[in-house]
Amino acid sequence: MLSSSALRAQLTADKLAKKIEYKGRIHYMEELYMTRPEALMNILSLQDNSDETIFIIGHNPGLTELGNRLIKEDFTKLPTLGVLAINLDIEKWEEIGEGLGHVDFFIHPKQFKYYMPKQIRTTWDQRERT
Repeated sequence: MLSSSALRAQLTADKLAKKIEYKGRIHYMEELYMTRPEALMNILSLQDNSDETIFIIGHNPGLTELGNRLIKEDFTKLPTLGVLAINLDIEKWEEIGEGLGHVDFFIHPKQFKYYMPKQIRTTWDQRERT
């Protein structure tokens, strides 16, 4: 889990980790604060290939722009506390590039208490088993 070092992002990452029972480390990074999509893709390209799933908790417009570059669909705007899960057609993080992903799921903030923890936990558990 990668989070901006901004206080609000850190609080969000901490609450998300608790809600989905995430036991791994949260990396708080200044580099994720108000970062352009190119820099976000570069950060992702440097991740350990043993990590099949990565959560990014950050800021707009960078995250929305990153999503739009990665997916083939046009995603208008990622709202505050929205969750956009993208499956990437890559074997290694260094292969990340534009148009190599597709939307797995999107959870609007109003759906959070009904769907988000179960959907994310299920997705996380499936990725951990592979």
